[in-house]
Amino acid sequence: MPTASSSSYSHAQVQFLQRQAASLLLYQSVLQSEVGIAFLDLLQAIRYTDADARGCLQAYGGYFYALAAINQNWEDYLITQILISDNPFSRLAQQRDFKDLPLALLAATEHDLQVLQSLYECSSASLSEWVQTVAHLPVSPVVWYREQNLKIETKLIVSLQKLENWADAVEELAAYYRQFGTGLFAQYHALRWQDGKFVGIRYHDPVRLDTLVGYESQQDTLIKNTEFLLSGEVALHILLYGSRGSGKSSLVKALLNEYGDRHLRLLEVAKSDLRDLPKIVEQLRGVPQKFIIFVDDLSFEEDDDAFKALKVVLEGNLTARPQNVVVYATSNRRHLIREFFADRPTPKDHEEIHAWDTMQEKLSFSDRFGLTLTFEAADQKTYLKIVRHLAAQAKIHISQDDLEYQALQWATRHNGRSGRTAQQFVDFLKADFALYKCK
Repeated sequence: MPTASSSSYSHAQVQFLQRQAASLLLYQSVLQSEVGIAFLDLLQAIRYTDADARGCLQAYGGYFYALAAINQNWEDYLITQILISDNPFSRLAQQRDFKDLPLALLAATEHDLQVLQSLYECSSASLSEWVQTVAHLPVSPVVWYREQNLKIETKLIVSLQKLENWADAVEELAAYYRQFGTGLFAQYHALRWQDGKFVGIRYHDPVRLDTLVGYESQQDTLIKNTEFLLSGEVALHILLYGSRGSGKSSLVKALLNEYGDRHLRLLEVAKSDLRDLPKIVEQLRGVPQKFIIFVDDLSFEEDDDAFKALKVVLEGNLTARPQNVVVYATSNRRHLIREFFADRPTPKDHEEIHAWDTMQEKLSFSDRFGLTLTFEAADQKTYLKIVRHLAAQAKIHISQDDLEYQALQWATRHNGRSGRTAQQFVDFLKADFALYKCK
């Protein structure tokens, strides 16, 4: 039988590739995306020499479109999917030494790698010529191709491209998973918990630490604690408390752009989903990445289930806390649970014997975070310092006196002095200069 890369058409060869694809034991996900499905549909369309020409062309169009949509060659797509595949082998390889992996799992991986190698060798150029033969076209359809576009050029990728037998790369593949992880955590630096599952964020906030000024001591403490997390030491959960617009959320988001290449991941969890927090933490246990669980604008109502779930994660229970996870939460409230005057016990309060204890538990909840960083409202000096820094980064050429005068006017007429107000003012000024002042 000719190799898959041969341009000579053989319906037996196509059927062989179909059987190969159907025999995958662990890496089925590789062919379950839009590209993989389009590839299988195309094989089905050209399965017989008397296949319907119109159906063949439509199937090829779907295959071409799927590759163009992700801007990858078929070969690059396959290797990328192998690297991020979340399956029993890739998950266990992150947690155990190679010698401790089950023999059946290794044998299944070797089998799948050989299958995927045969699919890899079925190039888009060959498929185009096969379609030409089956559809009786005078010329072959346009071939989707671009220069190699793999985002991560690793030793493993080079090995796969050179090896005669991909099954020989099982141990190297296990080492890759152990270092870089798999699935969404390997694909995305930023994620959110949504509808009971992890969802990757393709375009996360690009804010960087060097754009944030005015709260240097808080920033230094947060960076130091994050370094603890990345180095494998015990890092503390942190509450960032203070006035609105002071840059609390931006500071946490900026950590991702600083340390994403060191396997830091930022996982956004909405307050309404905090009841899932213990389950989330367990799913993060044992993976190579380090996670900041980010909870923005945190506060609780009385008898809120989310309060109890977060308390378990902060204080721990019989289950050991994974050292690759910390919680960073922001809040405008020092006391995270709303308290009413009616909550305060009185001599006539017959509903609870130890009512003062209950109230103290509410008031002290924020103390369960290992660190609390306070962000006070920006005074005029701090506000103008932020404005000057942002204006310099935006390359706005204006006298300092004029800049500060306009900045103070903006704060008076809009949202008061804060880092957010300063950013809004500089963004407006930059756009104003670009459109009107430079004409």
